[in-house]
Amino acid sequence: MKIQKYHILGVMSGTSLDGIDVAELFLSVREDGKWDYKFGKAETIAYSVIWKERLQKAVAYSTEALSVLNNEYTVYLAEVISTFITKNQIQSLDAVCSHGHTILHQPEKGITLQIGNLSALAKRIKQIVVCDFRVQDVDLGGQGAPLVPIGDLLLFSEYDYCLNLGGFANVSLKKNGKRIAYDICPVNIVLNTYAERLGVPFDEDGKLAKNGTLLLIKSAQLQALPYYKLQAPKSLGLEWVQKEVVPILEATYARPEDSLRTFTDHAAHQIARQFKKGSKVLVTGGGAYNSYLLQQIKKHKKVTLLVPNTDLLEYKEALIFGLLGVLKLRGEVNCLASVTGAARDHSSGLVFK
Repeated sequence: MKIQKYHILGVMSGTSLDGIDVAELFLSVREDGKWDYKFGKAETIAYSVIWKERLQKAVAYSTEALSVLNNEYTVYLAEVISTFITKNQIQSLDAVCSHGHTILHQPEKGITLQIGNLSALAKRIKQIVVCDFRVQDVDLGGQGAPLVPIGDLLLFSEYDYCLNLGGFANVSLKKNGKRIAYDICPVNIVLNTYAERLGVPFDEDGKLAKNGTLLLIKSAQLQALPYYKLQAPKSLGLEWVQKEVVPILEATYARPEDSLRTFTDHAAHQIARQFKKGSKVLVTGGGAYNSYLLQQIKKHKKVTLLVPNTDLLEYKEALIFGLLGVLKLRGEVNCLASVTGAARDHSSGLVFK
């Protein structure tokens, strides 16, 4: 008989580089196949300035430099996880389920790289580790993203849409009897960059954007980007932002607050386009704190945006990657072909002991 209750850690590092999310989780499966969850201790460990700069620049690294970075990041990640376990006196874990940090994501070329997913991680923290969830999906012809929708299906099916506002905005929904999901547009990966130019790590409540001026020409150019016309499955990466978005925003000088206003309004418009009027939307991720962004979404489309309690808001991705790891240990599907475009549903990830 399969184990029905699990005590695990979910570990996630997003493209917005806020830090490493570590969440203690208690997961259990019911007879009807639905899953229940409860948070224990949870914390976001912020990146140092040095680590943040290295991860930002790594997209341009050589193969050899990436290998060195992968090894060093794995050591660093092990230190973060071990410190969290010791500090919170956590015992009897069934597994640590870790996403790692995405450096390269070019699924159209068969490339995706999340560092920190080496077997050394399990040896250093002395725990079973489930990790590296995206590579197999890309090998099967999929986008390797988004992977969160299996969790939306099993944990949050009462909502019409599940919207995550992290480095990128992505959405999950049920359509024609199947779960689909896709990346909508960049969010914090762009907004945080301009907030930092004003001496703060992020635009709190969207106050800086609200006081900026909408740059109409740049706004029109952003709305015209070809990605927005593509049908799902589709996904975005830092490479796309640097190629398509940065040249528009940096073509002529603009005050950072004006760039913030322009891109926040742009993101709100693209996000609102995904919803049907009157829908119920679960909103999580750091962007859910951006009240101006949420106001602009509702301005474009009359929907109910439901922001949950702090644990779920901040650690939903850690929760779901924890669930993905448990599904892998159970030999059950954790990656949906209807979402990623892979050849088939599959159980993705590597297990290290």
